[in-house]
Amino acid sequence: MPEATMIMYEEEYQQIKTILSKLRTDANAKMVFLIDKTGQQIASHGDIGNLDTTSLASLTAGNVAATDGLARLIGEKEFPVLSHEGERDNIHISVVGGRVILVVIFDERSSLGLVRLRVKRASSELNEAFERIVNKAEQEKAGLGKRNTPFTEISDDDIDRLFSDDGL
Repeated sequence: MPEATMIMYEEEYQQIKTILSKLRTDANAKMVFLIDKTGQQIASHGDIGNLDTTSLASLTAGNVAATDGLARLIGEKEFPVLSHEGERDNIHISVVGGRVILVVIFDERSSLGLVRLRVKRASSELNEAFERIVNKAEQEKAGLGKRNTPFTEISDDDIDRLFSDDGL
């Protein structure tokens, strides 16, 4: 069953961007991406240049989905960490909290061991940020965190009066 759409709040989005920036620096990576499981980019940091980030996001999500299928075929729940080694660049992919996909692209200036170590810490921080997002959304859904919008004070009766023949 697909997960519900997640609402991203500005405060948590900025925290996520900070985590990605720190991860890029600490892992000595070229770029870092956070993608949802449907293949939509959430955030990125680094030297993106002419990279087609839309394709990167969708192909990464497809890669994770295909690998999950392989895992189930051999009796595993999932393979939450994937690595691809190229001639110049390497990609480290990890599923964070079952919610999002963290992608780190790095070259010879870093190592897989360093990237894995830094991703582990960043994943924990990202999990905390997404827990806050889920909690905020649940509070709003329950009416505890109602947003003050221009429409807050408009009732159904106001709308009916506006569109009735008497309101013209």
